[in-house]
Amino acid sequence: MTKPQEQAKIVCVVGTRPEAVKMAPVILALQREPWAQVRVLATGQHRQMLDQVLQAFGITADIDLDMMQPNQDLTSLTARMLTAMDRVLKVEQPSAVLAQGDTTTVMVAALASFYLHIPFGHVEAGLRTGDLRRPFPEEMNRVMAGRLAQWHFAPTESARQNLAREGITDEVYVTGNTVIDALQQVAAHTPASEAHEGRRLVLVTMHRRESFGGPLEEACNAIRTLVDAYPDVEVLYPVHRNPNVLGPVEKLLGGHPRIRLVEPLDYVPFVAAMKSAYLVLTDSGGVQEEAPALAKPVLVMREETERPEAVAAGVVQLVGTDAQKIVGAARRLLDDPAAYRAMAKGVSPYGDGKAAGRIVDVLRRYAGH
Repeated sequence: MTKPQEQAKIVCVVGTRPEAVKMAPVILALQREPWAQVRVLATGQHRQMLDQVLQAFGITADIDLDMMQPNQDLTSLTARMLTAMDRVLKVEQPSAVLAQGDTTTVMVAALASFYLHIPFGHVEAGLRTGDLRRPFPEEMNRVMAGRLAQWHFAPTESARQNLAREGITDEVYVTGNTVIDALQQVAAHTPASEAHEGRRLVLVTMHRRESFGGPLEEACNAIRTLVDAYPDVEVLYPVHRNPNVLGPVEKLLGGHPRIRLVEPLDYVPFVAAMKSAYLVLTDSGGVQEEAPALAKPVLVMREETERPEAVAAGVVQLVGTDAQKIVGAARRLLDDPAAYRAMAKGVSPYGDGKAAGRIVDVLRRYAGH
């Protein structure tokens, strides 16, 4: 990469809230390294939510592409972002580029780096469902990033095996997931948020593109059914600003005295909400990793998941998007204390909170330090 006496310039790319959470431990660890010159590039694929997380971790973006546009489609977003990132990387001329996950930001960062012959490191590499359309477009994004990356930082042994099945065996490192690093750092100083006395809080997040339409409506119907059936249950739903989410959710869940529809929460308040929750309903990938580490049962409202480790450990259940199935799984946890205890074990198959250090160790060796 460079001579030992030189600093290695590393561009860390973030575009969405989950990417900011999971890249923050890596960015902070690199900033402590005297051999590394860190440049944070924000694409702004998510705007306010991205800014909130960076601020929570004390990170400032050095470059901001400000890509967010109302109701943007994937084609125009990808084209605009690729052009902008190509221009920035030509100016920066970094020794390496790092990005995390499976969004358009990650795929474009990998492709732009490849075009410019810049080594690319994929944080959280190797997650797969095996179906390019589920989740859409995330599965395609991470498959493409995997084909273009020089370093593959796999969070689990299962992720490493997924890469091996695709013929990717060089420069693959099982590091754990950086989300546990971030969660441990924040949770240690964050008390649970206050719930109404005598009530059980159900925390809901649902925002994926594949959930738009029928699946989201089914989930909302399930949530309404549960609240009506259990007087001691209240729901907290931080609603994504996308009109495809906000409109149906407000229509189907708005106005109920025990359903709180709120703006997307900053990361620290969201951790507090997870700590106070009785159970979690979600289609989010990151929440599948975070909530089990806080001993919260998770019902995943998707047909498939690229995070099978928590399902195998019995702390996450895949329930799909049929309202009856969602209600049935939630009723079991609300009615059966033994079933609840079996899922609320506080087991995390995703790491020990030291993933960022392992990633930095790889880059340090490559940089000759």
